[in-house]
Amino acid sequence: MPTRDDSETHFINVDLDIYSKSDLEPLVAALGERVYVLYVGRLRRTYEAHLELAFSAARSHNADAYIRRFATLIAALPKAQRELWDTAKSREFSIAVHAQMQPFSWETVLSAETVAAAARLKARIGFTVYVPEAPRTVAKKKRASARRQKAL
Repeated sequence: MPTRDDSETHFINVDLDIYSKSDLEPLVAALGERVYVLYVGRLRRTYEAHLELAFSAARSHNADAYIRRFATLIAALPKAQRELWDTAKSREFSIAVHAQMQPFSWETVLSAETVAAAARLKARIGFTVYVPEAPRTVAKKKRASARRQKAL
């Protein structure tokens, strides 16, 4: 995996988020060790699975390659597990990006083939952008300043 400068905006990962009326454990089990399970279970009336590619399955470190690898894994699911995928309420490839102040702009491109693969799977492609973290000393000063102003 290439090294990166964490002071610059960069791609983090692609999560696969699935929501269903049916238990998703069999689908997750069929994907095996090729994925990391962030969460699988039921919250209220909805079953959820949140997954990432295992590093051995990721190969390239870019959103396009991650989505294509997930699509390949899903296309190879056995019939019963594929039916769980097909009947899910929501399927989303969530591209995670960590924003920083540099560079001035940052972009990532998905190939037409990758977008078509997601569409064939009836999956959305979303983006989650994480804001830069404020240095702790700045955050503490702002909280102290806000408390002083409240006291006035």
